[in-house]
Amino acid sequence: MSLKNIMQEYQIKRGYTKQLAESMIQGLRDQFGTEPGASPEGHYTIAYGALLRLEVWSGAEGKTLIVDTEANKDVDDETIIDTNRRFRNYLQQVTGYTAKERAKKAQQALKGKE
Repeated sequence: MSLKNIMQEYQIKRGYTKQLAESMIQGLRDQFGTEPGASPEGHYTIAYGALLRLEVWSGAEGKTLIVDTEANKDVDDETIIDTNRRFRNYLQQVTGYTAKERAKKAQQALKGKE
């Protein structure tokens, strides 16, 4: 079994930060059709398709979304494609940014650290 862990931090668009906790939970329900498990620390976790674990929580004073995933690459291409599409839709629903906008924000963040 091939596993890969990835942790990412995504900026949240202004106006989306007020309801971040509710948005994280509702986004998991909407995009993955499953009820997330919750931890006392405010982490929400699901398993779906090519994701053995998708864990989300808010960081940086509620202005970022932190996502930790554990992927199972030993699934068929159709499952991977479906899981990736749902994951991208989830990120857009919660952060308010499209994939293109998120990539631009990530590049800007890297330039700021140099």
